[in-house]
Amino acid sequence: MNSVILIGRLARDPELSYTANTQTAMCRFTIAVDRPRRQGEDQGADFIRITVWGRQAETCDRYLSKGRQVAVMGRIQTGSYKNREGVTVYTTDVVADRVEFLGSGNGEGRRDGFASRDTFTGREPGFGGMTQDTGFSAPQEPFTGFEDMPDTFQAAEDDIPF
Repeated sequence: MNSVILIGRLARDPELSYTANTQTAMCRFTIAVDRPRRQGEDQGADFIRITVWGRQAETCDRYLSKGRQVAVMGRIQTGSYKNREGVTVYTTDVVADRVEFLGSGNGEGRRDGFASRDTFTGREPGFGGMTQDTGFSAPQEPFTGFEDMPDTFQAAEDDIPF
C-alpha cells in the first residue's frame, strides 16, 4: 500500500503549469511538516514536494499561498534525473489525490486579491458566494436534547415507501 497523509504549511507560493500534449493543469508546491520535538532539541521540519493534477491543481494555485496550512492525501512517487554535471539526482514527491485547505493562512490575504476574512462579518469567504462561520464557541450549558430519546430501539410496523 502506498498512501500518505500530511499536514503542513506552504514554504512558498504554488507554481501552476500545463502539460504540452493534453493541456492538463499541474500545480507544484512544497510544504513544511513539523518533526516530533524531543526534549532539549530544536523543532525541525521536513520540506516535502507536492504535485497536484487537473482542476484541483488550478484551485490550489488560485487559493493557496506561502504560509497557508493544508492537509494532503496521496501517494509517494520516486524518480531520478541527471543534473547539468551528469550526476544522478533522486527525487521523492507526494502526488496528491486530495488537498484540504486548513486555517486561514498567514494573515496576508489570498492570492486572488480577496482578504482571507471578511472584515465586516468576521467570516471566511466560501465557494459559490457562500460564507462559513470560522469562529469557535463552546455552549455555556451542556446539551440536554436527548431526554425524549427511548432507551432501546423499537421496530415500527409502518410501511416504508422506498
